[in-house]
Parts: sequence; C-alpha cells; structure tokens
Amino acid sequence: MTATKDLIVIGGGPAGYVAAIRASQLGIRTRLVERENLGGICLNWGCIPTKALLHAADVLNQLRGAQELGLVVPEGVHADLPRVVQRSREVAQRLRQGVQHLLKKHKVEVIVGQARLNGPGIVEITGDSPQTLRADAILIATGARPRAVDALPVDGDRVWNYRHALTAASLPQTLLIVGAGAIGMEFASFYADLGTQVTVIEAQARVLPVEDQEISDHVARAFQKRGINVLTQTSATLQAVDATAAHVALSTEGGETCVASFDRVLVCAGVVGNSEDLGLETTRVVCRNGCIDVDGVGRTAEPGIYAAGDICGAPMLAHKASHEAIRCVEAWTGVAAPGVPARIPSCTYCRPQVASIGLTEAQARQSERLLSVGRFPFHGNGKALAINHPEGFVKTIFDSQTGELLGAHLVGPDVTELIQGLSLAQQLEATEEDFMHHIFAHPTLSEAIGESVLHAYGRAIHL
Repeated sequence: MTATKDLIVIGGGPAGYVAAIRASQLGIRTRLVERENLGGICLNWGCIPTKALLHAADVLNQLRGAQELGLVVPEGVHADLPRVVQRSREVAQRLRQGVQHLLKKHKVEVIVGQARLNGPGIVEITGDSPQTLRADAILIATGARPRAVDALPVDGDRVWNYRHALTAASLPQTLLIVGAGAIGMEFASFYADLGTQVTVIEAQARVLPVEDQEISDHVARAFQKRGINVLTQTSATLQAVDATAAHVALSTEGGETCVASFDRVLVCAGVVGNSEDLGLETTRVVCRNGCIDVDGVGRTAEPGIYAAGDICGAPMLAHKASHEAIRCVEAWTGVAAPGVPARIPSCTYCRPQVASIGLTEAQARQSERLLSVGRFPFHGNGKALAINHPEGFVKTIFDSQTGELLGAHLVGPDVTELIQGLSLAQQLEATEEDFMHHIFAHPTLSEAIGESVLHAYGRAIHL
C-alpha cells in the first residue's frame, strides 16, 4: 500500500508505539520519536517489571505455605533480592526488544531524540541527529512521570521513587510508603513478603481510595493481618536524613504529629503528565494541570495535532492508553467511526489482588437508581479452596429495573484475570439474565461471579 499521509508520533510507550503500528497497518508513513526507551514507563519501569517482582513474592509466599498442602520445602526459603531484580530487568529488556522488532516489522521509522513542536505540523528533534520533521498529523504520547512532593524530596538513597524501589540493591529493614494507591500498595505487598517492616500512609480516608469502599476495607484488613502498618488521613514531611535513616514527621488529620525513622521512604504520590518543553505554546493545544485537553478521539484544539495516553489525564493506565491510540488513529484516517467509549477496567496486583470496572456502590447510589447488589465470598468457591486461596469476594452492582451491570468489584485470587469477563459483558450490555443463563465452568474461580449475580437477585445457591 502506498502511503498517502504522514504521521509523527512523539513517545514510544503503550500509546505511542501502538499508534505507530496501527497507522502503518493503515498505509500511513509513520515516524516515532522516543528520547529514552521504547515501551515507555509501563514496560520499562512500571507495569511489567513490577509484576515480575510481585510474581517472585507470590511464589515465595506459596513456598512458605507449602506445608499446608502436604509439601516439604527446605527450611530457610528466602529471596535473593539482586537476582529477583535482575530477572525483572531481563523481562523488561526482552519486551523492549519485542517492541523494537514490531516497529521494524511494520516499517515504522524510529528516531532517538527529544521532540518539540514548532507550530502545526512541524517537529524539531534534538539529540545525536538534530533534524526538522513535517507531517500531516502529529500524535503526542509522552506519558507521565512521578509527582514530586516538596515535603519529601527524592534523593535516590534514603528517599525513593518507584525507579529506585524497582532496582534496590539490598532489602531495607523498615520502609515507609507514602501513598496507598495501586503503585504504593503493590510495592508494600512486595517488600512485606520479602521481610521488610512496611508502613503505608495515605492522606485520604482509606487505602485504594478510587476503589469500592468494601474492597478498600478488605485490603486494609488483609495488609494489617500480614503485619503491614496502615495509616490513613496521614501525611509525611521529611525532617532529616543521616547515615542510618530518614527521619519523617507523620501528621494526622486531627493535628497529631510524631517523628519516626525508616531505612527508606518510597514516595508514591501519583503521576503528572509530561507536557513540558513540547512547544505546545507554538500551537493552540490546551494544557491543564500538566495534561492535554482532547475530545473523544484524541483531537486537540489544534487541527492536525492529537494526543493519547497518560498525557491526556486519568485514568493513567497502559491498556487505556493503547486503546485511545488506536481509536485516535482510526478516527483520523476515517476507517472507523468514533463509537462508544470503552469501559476501562482497573487492576492492582498486591496480595490480595484487586480488580474493578464501572461504578462503585456509592457512585451508583448517587445516581438514585434502584440497585441490586450481590456478593459472593471466595471461601464458598471450590477452586479457591482447592488452591488454598479462599480470601476475598466478588461484588456486582445492577440496575434493578433494567438489569444493567453498573459495576463489578473483586478482591482475591487472580481477580485481575477474572475482570476481563465482566468488562466484556459490560461492553456488550449484558443483563443479569445473561449472567444467570451463562454456564460457568466448574471448578473455576469465575463461578464466584455467577454466584454474586445470583445473590444480587436473591437466588444464590452456595451461600
């Protein structure tokens, strides 16, 4: 196919490289500019390497509980942190090479350098090979970075961001994690499993504050049961750093303050869009709080300039970024209508795992609809008992009058895999009757979903 249009993609993360591949498939001459590593933060410093670490921690936890399964494991099972970290980096490198191969396969020209707009349709590249590029369209996919907290300046030694936590050379005896969102809770779970005494603080009233209240409460109890100290409505200010520890003032919403010392402090206070030094001021692109304003298919206020992924704001998730990028390219080329926005699932890979989609119960009640809410605990599920992971539950929320699935919230074993079925069901507008007539294979964890739906309508069999 002969290229009739040109596209420049700025950023090689989950939005950027996916957009570039899809554009090339559609016959667009595509160039991708990346200043650091293909795959972006997700592949190199986020989603993938953290899951490699968490998998190691899960296996370690299973080995410690092997006696309950009738298995004999040598005493003294422990983690070799440098090797755990090394494998995590190897996984990221392998996938980065895979992205490089895919871009080459689809004839996407990759340019290493820093990109900056110089008006509509013009991109200036600085770096080893300075040049000026022109194209019919430009897609900004520059992602996001850790939010800086003035009260907790990161030094890479005593005070970490997630990059330092991913590549630690030794295990801290004590660790303070500031922020109980998905990133903070995953690192808390990992380091606690390896033997660190972990304290998690959150400025809001509960951990995982964007999740359903019951899910947040369950995870907080599970963490405390594991010996993780969880403090909510608490903030931190670094007082001093010395050769032995970081000394931090912990302040509650009620005004109480104490100073505590930790080997390391990990700041997980969210992320902010990478919108600086992009030359946006040479265009009509509107940027608010570090994120670019776009419509439903990535169009900015400047014709010919698009944006997708974390740079467009919350939820800042890799799967949402890739989906946005494809919708953007397809809408620009005219091969697909904008369509209805997809439902976006959310997953947190701590122990226990958390997954959700749609409205929380509190949000659903604000809509003043009549609700049917079902819950089913994994301790009533045969597969969960068989694999010795009966913790957690499935919660489903329906509109009582229409049968619409408004939201689903899961906590427990492998729920990050189970959410896909609920996400697809919501996308296809499945009702409670569709769930009730569906045959869930036995024995599977997914049966808990069916029982939760039945419970919402007073028909649960195993409860």
